Amino acid sequence: MTEPERFDTLILGSGQGGKLLAWTLARSGQKIAVVERQWVGGSCPAVACLPSKNEIWSARVAHLAQHATQFGSVTGPVHTDMAAVRSRKQGMVDREIAFHLNAYKESGAELIMGTGRFVAPKTIEVALNGGGTRLLTGDQVVVNVGTHAAIPAIPGIEAARPLTHIGALELDILPEHLMVLGGGYVGIEMAQAYRRFGSRVTIVEPGPRLMGREDPDVAEEIQRILEGDGIEVLTGAEPAAVQGLSGDKIIITVRMASGQRAVEGSHLLVAVGRVPNTEGIGLDRAGIELDARGFIRVNDRLQASAPGVWAIGEAAGSPQFTHVSVDDHRIVRDNMAGGSRSTRDRLVPYVMFTDPQLARIGLSEGEAQRQGIAVRVAMLPMANVLRTEATDETQGFMKVLIGGDDRIVGFTMIGSEAGEVLAAIQTAMLAGLPYQKLRDAVISHLTIAEGLGPLLSNVPPAQ
Repeated sequence: MTEPERFDTLILGSGQGGKLLAWTLARSGQKIAVVERQWVGGSCPAVACLPSKNEIWSARVAHLAQHATQFGSVTGPVHTDMAAVRSRKQGMVDREIAFHLNAYKESGAELIMGTGRFVAPKTIEVALNGGGTRLLTGDQVVVNVGTHAAIPAIPGIEAARPLTHIGALELDILPEHLMVLGGGYVGIEMAQAYRRFGSRVTIVEPGPRLMGREDPDVAEEIQRILEGDGIEVLTGAEPAAVQGLSGDKIIITVRMASGQRAVEGSHLLVAVGRVPNTEGIGLDRAGIELDARGFIRVNDRLQASAPGVWAIGEAAGSPQFTHVSVDDHRIVRDNMAGGSRSTRDRLVPYVMFTDPQLARIGLSEGEAQRQGIAVRVAMLPMANVLRTEATDETQGFMKVLIGGDDRIVGFTMIGSEAGEVLAAIQTAMLAGLPYQKLRDAVISHLTIAEGLGPLLSNVPPAQ
């Protein structure tokens, strides 16, 4: 083996946590290399969170234009130019690529475009995208390789060449009938967007309800909203076979309680979960262990089993959100410097960017029950929030869980600006405030957050 090029820190994968760590360490004077197979900056700015929210916003504009008369604006016929939607999205991606390349240049971290695999402890061989190879080693190594969309083992599905979220965001034509396999976050966001663009949409969910990790009242409200948009939702629909080709004609045979049914459409989007990108990159040669699901085994400091090796983001089994990867980078950064930061007891918020949004932090009612935690529950329909009288955004509700010490232990909201309102609840939870402090706060009128006052006024008294 030729002598490898040595770096202070070598990072495999340029996702959110990895690139932030690279820029920070390089600015501190370290010699840093980041190996990236395909997407400068990782999947978030290239094919995932930013592009999807870009197109979801285009879909919201289309929806508002279609319903303009409700607000007093008279328009003519409205249709969606998917080529223009895609072009707008791609313009944003191009700007992000330029930003990332400049950030690497200014920080001094080296970005190496190629496919990396471990060939020895802390040693990565890179097949360069432009040809040739490089052999790299680092005093510290960080694995940040992410995940990819899972394709379930259903007869005929691979031959059907279904879309994943990546392909769905590259369409420059409007599907006549988009079938979405999977009723989780990605599937629901894309289903609503394409319905608002003008496609007929059917969601096929094998489980008994959409979003199986959420409380039943949350899933039921989201389904009601989707069906109000004209989306067909099939729950308890177990796919048995797939025939045809996505983009032409697709038939999904599903088993339901009422019997077998064939669902026919023009395009198929698969959104049933994620698989870590840990296979075939030589982790065994580096002494890096995986768990039973194929994620890198890490401790609460994000250290892998091999000395001097760390893992960040989804491949490390962290919750699959960009903001968690950002926090992972902070944990690794500080622990590399001798700190003692941990992933334990993180308060992780999340938002589904439907219209209206779904936002949650802390415990759900179901989780509290399963953990034996006594809580008091208060709810407020969004129609009771005065702001929605002005905007006609009356769908959804707020729900809060209060522990025995009067502190907020969970919050769920389906409603306009739910992600922004969530931040106020998160702040109160981090500060350990009793709910009465937020209940009695003077919140600006007319805002959606003003609804927190009446919501928290509904908390039942302690027994």
